[in-house]
Amino acid sequence: MTTIESAWPGTGQVAFGTLERLGASAAIILAVFLIRYLVHRYRASRGAEFGTTKRLVLSTAMAATTAVGVLGLVGLWGLGDQLLAAYGRLELGAQVPNIILAVIVLGGAYAITDFLGQVIGEVISTGKTISSHQKQVVYRLTQLGIYSLAALVVIGLFTDNLGSLLVGAGFLGIVVGMAARQTLGSVLAGIVLMVSRPFEIGDWIQFGDYEGTVTEITVFHTRIQTFDGEHVTIPNDRIGNEVIVDRSRKGRLRIEVEVGIDYADDPDHAADVAQEATAAIDDVRTAPRPKVVAKRFGDSSVVLGVRFWIDQPSARKRWRTQTKVISAVHEAFSEEGITIPFPQRTHGSRPNELSVTVGSPDDSAADGGSSASDSEGSSAGESGAGTGESE
Repeated sequence: MTTIESAWPGTGQVAFGTLERLGASAAIILAVFLIRYLVHRYRASRGAEFGTTKRLVLSTAMAATTAVGVLGLVGLWGLGDQLLAAYGRLELGAQVPNIILAVIVLGGAYAITDFLGQVIGEVISTGKTISSHQKQVVYRLTQLGIYSLAALVVIGLFTDNLGSLLVGAGFLGIVVGMAARQTLGSVLAGIVLMVSRPFEIGDWIQFGDYEGTVTEITVFHTRIQTFDGEHVTIPNDRIGNEVIVDRSRKGRLRIEVEVGIDYADDPDHAADVAQEATAAIDDVRTAPRPKVVAKRFGDSSVVLGVRFWIDQPSARKRWRTQTKVISAVHEAFSEEGITIPFPQRTHGSRPNELSVTVGSPDDSAADGGSSASDSEGSSAGESGAGTGESE
């Protein structure tokens, strides 16, 4: 097996074969990812018990583990000399203080945003006027502002011409904006949605032909789950330009069920019976009480509208309650002898026979009585023939 000399930085020469190098590299990568996975699991299991100090310690430990793994791979494959030569050409020695200061600034920005996130959560959780969605918006805006300021400070450490750099970034932003107008429109619409909050995650909404529950809101799109189990992703720029119906915004929903009664029945008595039957259902709100109104004269019935309210509306609760109301009204009408008619049609004929004259008036006048006699004879003959065939 061919061996290749591998140099560990500052530790002399060590010889490894190609297969040994591949195996050792796989082991190093696996160890790094395993440590990071365990740290993430540990942090998720502890949840809110983690403070800022513990988070920083764990983040530092993961960064150190990754750095050690990278250095191990560099030394294993003999890239130490090349790395040192590249470092010398870049003359980074003079930038070491700036690099250290940049790391401190970024670490401080992370610590500050984490601390402010906890403060915002504590302050908002004590009040009832701000929802969790608004809390996330406030936290993200605060995080964006702090990180933007930290980025400007770090850029300023490595360049003396920050103004020209910002001007160039502005021109680049214009070019990118012209090339990605639709994407930026979705982003701006997503920011508007997060701030204005026309609906929240978990709301039951109707958008165009789609109706379902909101499962995700991002700066790019909004995702809803329909009642058929489909997940629909809608760009935010479309949502900003369309009418949205939020059925769970106020925590209650009015439902109407139409029922027809026979014209011979008393509409007032039928309305009272339907109202009492609807009010006896558990899922129907008692305030406001159910109400029955006469809506119109139908083809075969007087149509009544049974209106009632439910709490914490959802599609399942709506159909369940509506089914109970229909069954209760049908049973109550049966007990009271109130008829729910079905459509009826009556067919009849005209009282006088329809006669048709073939020919012009001049021909009729010229023929005189002979035409009439011929017509009568023809009619009599046809009648006789018809009778004979029938017999």
